[in-house]
Amino acid sequence: MKTFQADQIKNIALLGNSGSGKTTLAEALLFNGGIIERRGTIEAKNTVSDYRPIEHENGNSIYSTVLYTEFLNHKINIFDTPGLDDFSGGVISSLFASDVAVMTINVQNGVEVGTEIHFRHAEKENKPLIIVVNGLDHEKANFEKTLEMLRERLSSNVILIQYPLNEGTGFNSIIDVLKMKMLRYAKDGGKAEVVDIPADQAARAAELHSALVEKAAESDETLMELFFSNDSLTEDEIRKGIAKGIRTRGMFPILCLSSKNNIGVDRLMEFITTEAPSISDMPAPINNKGNEIKPDSAGPASVYVFKSSIEEHIGEINYFRVYSGKITENLDVINTNNGSKERLAQLYVNAGKNRTRVPELHVGDIGAFVKLKNTKTGHTLNAPGNDWKYEGVKFPEPKYRTAIKAQSESDDEKLGEALNKIHLEDPTIVIEYSKELKQIIVHGQGEYHLNIMRWHLDNIYKIPTNYNLPKIPYRETITKTAVADYRHRKQSGGAGQFGEVHMIIEPYEEGSKEATMQKINGKEVKISVRDKEEITLPWGGKLVYVNSIVGGSIDARFMPAILKGIMEKMEIGPLTGSYARDIRVYVYDGKMHPVDSNEISFRLAGRNAFSQAFKIAGPKILEPVYDVEIFVPSDRMGDVISDLQGRRGMVLGMSSERRFEVIKAKVPLAEMNKYSTALSSITGGRAMYTMKFAEYAQVPGDVQDAVIKAYSEEEEEE
Repeated sequence: MKTFQADQIKNIALLGNSGSGKTTLAEALLFNGGIIERRGTIEAKNTVSDYRPIEHENGNSIYSTVLYTEFLNHKINIFDTPGLDDFSGGVISSLFASDVAVMTINVQNGVEVGTEIHFRHAEKENKPLIIVVNGLDHEKANFEKTLEMLRERLSSNVILIQYPLNEGTGFNSIIDVLKMKMLRYAKDGGKAEVVDIPADQAARAAELHSALVEKAAESDETLMELFFSNDSLTEDEIRKGIAKGIRTRGMFPILCLSSKNNIGVDRLMEFITTEAPSISDMPAPINNKGNEIKPDSAGPASVYVFKSSIEEHIGEINYFRVYSGKITENLDVINTNNGSKERLAQLYVNAGKNRTRVPELHVGDIGAFVKLKNTKTGHTLNAPGNDWKYEGVKFPEPKYRTAIKAQSESDDEKLGEALNKIHLEDPTIVIEYSKELKQIIVHGQGEYHLNIMRWHLDNIYKIPTNYNLPKIPYRETITKTAVADYRHRKQSGGAGQFGEVHMIIEPYEEGSKEATMQKINGKEVKISVRDKEEITLPWGGKLVYVNSIVGGSIDARFMPAILKGIMEKMEIGPLTGSYARDIRVYVYDGKMHPVDSNEISFRLAGRNAFSQAFKIAGPKILEPVYDVEIFVPSDRMGDVISDLQGRRGMVLGMSSERRFEVIKAKVPLAEMNKYSTALSSITGGRAMYTMKFAEYAQVPGDVQDAVIKAYSEEEEEE
């Protein structure tokens, strides 16, 4: 296979709503480039992309697929991405590794839910965008309506490069207003016959050409001056302006095609090779040292792994992009994320599950490694002597959670291994082994997302599982000061056990000082601080342990044992068994026995004194509250806000963004169960949201009573 240099490589991510024709377009791109001999179809389940059994069964993309084709002495690397928002991880990693997005629009439906969501992803990643209106051979094709929707819902910066002459079942001709020619195709598509524009289309084509020239001129000051001087631009100058407009997202060019009949695909490939940006046109990535990594073919070899997958009979495959230098077979590199050494024994380029071995890959290119020992998604591999790494892909926060359990205990170990492999392939599925909740919690992007995971467990890993309602990681704390003492005494012949502890507990707030006076049995008593230990708890919050012993009533060697006993009760709160937090404890008095006192005695005395004090210190349950940001169509905003209020949500603010309202709210995690499904139902699938942990807050009294009752009933059942 030929080796391509940086300026010959284009990396594109195919975006669009499910059913917009991305996978069919990918087939045509590979066919026209000679990578495959015949085009497969979704119906026949023989496409190069969407080759996995779950994709055949569902009829849509679940994973992003890495492909490539060749055209006009260029290599075009292609990422075919899923159209459903539940699988947005594949979209985001593909955008990260690409230089330009190609948005496919199904002309029957115009701008759909997935279109708007993918447009926002591209906008967030600041990626240039080319729009292709697909399916123009369909009897219900409506190009003008689609164009209107694009301008209304996406951007006023969309600009026509082409328009269809005869959309509908007889579609075979496209007017190209950049070339100012008509492209006419045979029945089976392929390569266009370039002819003059018909006379009845000359006026419209000239008008659109003028609009394109003006738009191209707007992208560059020099071109603008030329335009004002000459009242026009040459085709090369227009192309220069278009290329810059695409790079800066000041222009979203629109091309026309039928991927099913391979009409217009050759012109799209030409447009990508001539106008789409390559790695040298885009901002250089910044490494963890704050330095730009220039795309220098003579620079030190450096790659970033943006995707991993597990293939039958092969094992783990790592997909990477070359950011500097070139990668050759048998090159020794350092994984700067973990310091391990790797030898790149074999290099491949991929067209779906088909791999072609190559001797080297240059800066800007996409390739794959197999059989690496310690390299995963998100890792950087560098030539020895270079210790930087890249910030990498920022996957979205999970939005949906469920508890999972193998139906048979004998499968527990197998389930753990399978979940880790699933996370490797899809980092947006996050696995949490919660000792606190005594559950395995799986976090994902939506209910459908985790149902697809279950399909893999059932059909690939052969592990029957149950999905259960996930418990909420509550926290317990106190709201007032309390005093308690406890004497532990045990005699069983010989040396016994004796320890007595007197303590005060109070709520702790960050930055607050220890009290010098405390009320004990109705009397004000001075408290001295002999020693203090401030413990940051692994589950959040703090425990402040104060030694206020005066006169040696408890030997200093027993103080750690008392703390150990307190920590045991901090880990199992009295209300719901949840972790306790934000408490200050003063141990101010106690008693010892010269023979019977030992560490276990004071551990038990400390634990029980703390438990007694906690129960009379106004104990409260805290619940996790999340920051939720919802993008919702204006006409559905009232319904969404009403639903949030029913979930105890607090709306913090609203703003507008292109026909969408952005609602910011705080919502308890306990009320977010299956929210993705509910929001989709309320808005017809057109809303999207993100959620991120914000804080712990006290639950209302009625909710606390219900939680405590549920916990008590669960304890009785066990």
